[in-house]
Amino acid sequence: MERPLDYLNNLAQNDWLIGYNSHQFNQIAQELYLELTQISACGTPPKIILAEREPLRFLASFIAACAANCPVFLCNPDWGIQEWQQVFDLVQPDIILGELLHTPTLLLRHSPLPTPHSPLIMIPTGGSSGQIKFAIHTWETLIASVQGFTEYFQIKQVNSFCILPLYHVSGLMQFIRSFTTGGKLAIQPFKAVESNQILNIKQSEFFISLVPTQLQRLLQNPELTQWLSQFNTVLLGGAPAWNELLEKARFHRIRLAPTYGMTETASQIATLKPDDFLGGKISSGQILPHAKVTIRNQQDEILNSNKIGNITIYAQSLALGYYPITREHQTDFQVDDLGFLDDQGHLNIVGRNSDKIITGGENIYPAEIESAIQATQMVADICVIGIPDKHWGQALTAIYIPKQSDTSALKIQTQLNDKLSKFKIPKYWIPQQNLPRNSQGKINRQQLQQIATEFLQNSIT
Repeated sequence: MERPLDYLNNLAQNDWLIGYNSHQFNQIAQELYLELTQISACGTPPKIILAEREPLRFLASFIAACAANCPVFLCNPDWGIQEWQQVFDLVQPDIILGELLHTPTLLLRHSPLPTPHSPLIMIPTGGSSGQIKFAIHTWETLIASVQGFTEYFQIKQVNSFCILPLYHVSGLMQFIRSFTTGGKLAIQPFKAVESNQILNIKQSEFFISLVPTQLQRLLQNPELTQWLSQFNTVLLGGAPAWNELLEKARFHRIRLAPTYGMTETASQIATLKPDDFLGGKISSGQILPHAKVTIRNQQDEILNSNKIGNITIYAQSLALGYYPITREHQTDFQVDDLGFLDDQGHLNIVGRNSDKIITGGENIYPAEIESAIQATQMVADICVIGIPDKHWGQALTAIYIPKQSDTSALKIQTQLNDKLSKFKIPKYWIPQQNLPRNSQGKINRQQLQQIATEFLQNSIT
């Protein structure tokens, strides 16, 4: 397998970065690589926190760290003081690359680590729950994800248009796919795209990755909808998409590819191909060649097609654990998601096990309720949670952003009466101006619980 430095040398003469200077990328990476190898020659490779804000410096530093066999921790430069304190306590880094606004005073140290055969790449996950963890990847796990991707889509070179954060697995893997296959990479902030200041590319030759909230915003602009419809493939992941959004994308002939994956699997392990999506199929698609998925019951028995159970993943791209604990022989990875494999082998996600709401003895999965509420076209955003209730166990609660200020909960409920069973219609409705979502569109349910508790306490008093 080629190493990071091999790819860097192969691309030295290519103008593969769009919107940035490819030769400057190469120069920064080579210079930092030499510095890091000199430091490593005096002992063990230094642990690096990478929080460069500027994309070119971030990516060049990442490749230099990997080439020099340094453990590298990808970080969000906009984390707050509390989050950075968590990271420093956990990582105890030797080197920080990037200007951090919210960092406490840090004494740099050089603590011995066993030198791995492959650079350890720590990718953050779990930030929306308030507790940052780092999934431990290697160059091999990331390349396995790329190989599964190229084999699934039957392509040799991957051209990517990246508008997602590079420290997150969804942004990083767009870079890795282009960098290791000799493809082109365009990088641009989402705000620039929204304001129509778009890099000039031939969209039909490019993949673009979006989270549902980004897709929703682009489809509100006719010019951007037309622009998006020209892409070869529009990968959609990061959070569940609602039916109304998918139908709108299909109406505008967006070549959407809903995907399922996570930081722990180095991005997607299942993807619905655009032609299937446009043909009316609704699922997360077939499993990519580098992965295997089984559906199991609570007794860990494998279930047949169309039976809902716990999703268990084995993939060559699977993380080795969470820093600092690695598992040399990673076995199946059981996730919190519930789903089923249909007769065509397509993965269908039902919801998260931990999000399941039990009210009056009935099991309810928020995704179904949220989709029905979205379909009324009366809300701009919606999340359904369960709050403790001494009579029902949990009371179904909808926290939503109304599209019109005069939209009452009663109007929405009336639309739901013939679409949902009575026990699936939320008992409490809490209007908000915005919902707490992270940059990938994932909702912060802990924060919503707090909002709901305070709202209901104030209503009672």
